[in-house]
Amino acid sequence: MTSKTHALAAITATLLGTTALSAQDVTLTIESWRNDDLTLWQQQIIPAFEATHPGIKVEFAPSAPAEYNAVLNSKLDAGSAGDLITCRPFDASLALYDAGHLTDLSDLRGMANFSDVAKSAWQTDDGAATFCVPMASVIHGFIYNKDAFAELGLEVPETEDAFFAALDAIKEDGSYIPMAMGTNDQWEAATMGYNNIGPNYWGGEEGRLALIAGEQKLTDEAWVAPYAQLAKWGAYLGDGFEAQTYPDSQNLFTLGRAAIYPAGSWEISGFNAQADFEMGAFKPPLPAGATDCYISDHTDIAIGLNAASANAEAARTFLDWVGSEEFATIYANALPGFFSLSNFDVAMEDPLAQEFVSWRGDCNSTIRSTYQILSRGTPNLENDTWNASAQVIKGAETPEAAGQRLQDGLASWYEPQQ
Repeated sequence: MTSKTHALAAITATLLGTTALSAQDVTLTIESWRNDDLTLWQQQIIPAFEATHPGIKVEFAPSAPAEYNAVLNSKLDAGSAGDLITCRPFDASLALYDAGHLTDLSDLRGMANFSDVAKSAWQTDDGAATFCVPMASVIHGFIYNKDAFAELGLEVPETEDAFFAALDAIKEDGSYIPMAMGTNDQWEAATMGYNNIGPNYWGGEEGRLALIAGEQKLTDEAWVAPYAQLAKWGAYLGDGFEAQTYPDSQNLFTLGRAAIYPAGSWEISGFNAQADFEMGAFKPPLPAGATDCYISDHTDIAIGLNAASANAEAARTFLDWVGSEEFATIYANALPGFFSLSNFDVAMEDPLAQEFVSWRGDCNSTIRSTYQILSRGTPNLENDTWNASAQVIKGAETPEAAGQRLQDGLASWYEPQQ
């Protein structure tokens, strides 16, 4: 071998060694509030990504949920935050983008795999920039005790008339509390009550966007009618529901004492572990005369790129993979009840999760009516909706009075409603 050949070989070896070393040096850190997901990321998600992207390592470094916002903001201000930022929906993440902490990802190839509704929680108000890749949503409906329904000879209700007929039958039999939900904590009265059944009245996204535009009001029939339905619920919630907390309701159902539970799909994993009976789910029953159905398919979690990341290229590679069918399948099945927001048809291994997600094929998806734009002022429409829903169920406020109170509060600070 000539000296020239030796030199070329040495240079080649050095370059290859440098390339291999630098490839191993790219480590991405993920900030998140989901510390209960740590094992999932370490054992399933990260190994799947690294298997096909050997030049990139990933570290999942969550904070306690209640501390996440403060910890993240402190790290961002100090320049010590991770490369990837797990994004809460709507205003908290929008504030990070407006402050220059999150990067516009509109041109990311994987973004093509998500609908406008899926991206809405992580966009600027005008939709011009999308700054987080959607990961999962939660779907609202009703979980029921299949054993109780079989025992009482009940069919799954598809209409509101059939729903109340089933509740009447359960109440008359007396073996079960017809429905497990309390009003002590208020939020579930709105989340699993008003925003569960409401989209069938206001037409999902059409009504929600019309409210934002000021074209509809909370005193309109479409927004008051769901309260009229909630006003009937109190008769079926069992004695003392006014003082019943969210954990109380969960326990009543999983112990087999209640037949129906107004639900969010996030309950699936916990209920699977605690209930010793077979469960099913049904979507919000249709009001009389309605033909099109709507479900609250609420955007819950996404992930974005720290604008100050020194590893932006590798981070974008990871984010592109988060938009893939492989990630969607892993995440949705590891956390049944947290559903992929992508356009891929992800098969669910859990039958209850599959029942929830199957409604996307039958119904139009929307998000909770108060979450985008309408709760930025004072009084806060989201919190007021919690209270109004609870008061209506207790019979302490009429549906019409609730609608008027919410409309007056919104109009007091939101210009399109003035």
